[in-house]
Amino acid sequence: MEAVAYSTFRKDLRAYLDKTRDDAAPLLVTSKDPSANVVVMNAMDYNNLIENLEIQSNARLMSKIERGMKQFAEGHGVSHELIEVDDA
Repeated sequence: MEAVAYSTFRKDLRAYLDKTRDDAAPLLVTSKDPSANVVVMNAMDYNNLIENLEIQSNARLMSKIERGMKQFAEGHGVSHELIEVDDA
């Protein structure tokens, strides 16, 4: 993860935000006080991270996922043709 000082981040805010969005990589913005450091990341990546945390914290759902993965690994998977959907 790239790190940048707060003052540099503030000076080149737009460039750092564009880079964070385009590279899909978080940016650590550092301060003299380490407890004030922040991480800047693309909103889509953040939403994906939160969704994954919610899924992993749901024991019932994780059990179903693990059961499905085990069934697939044992050769119980079924292939299906993809259905093409026209965007209207």
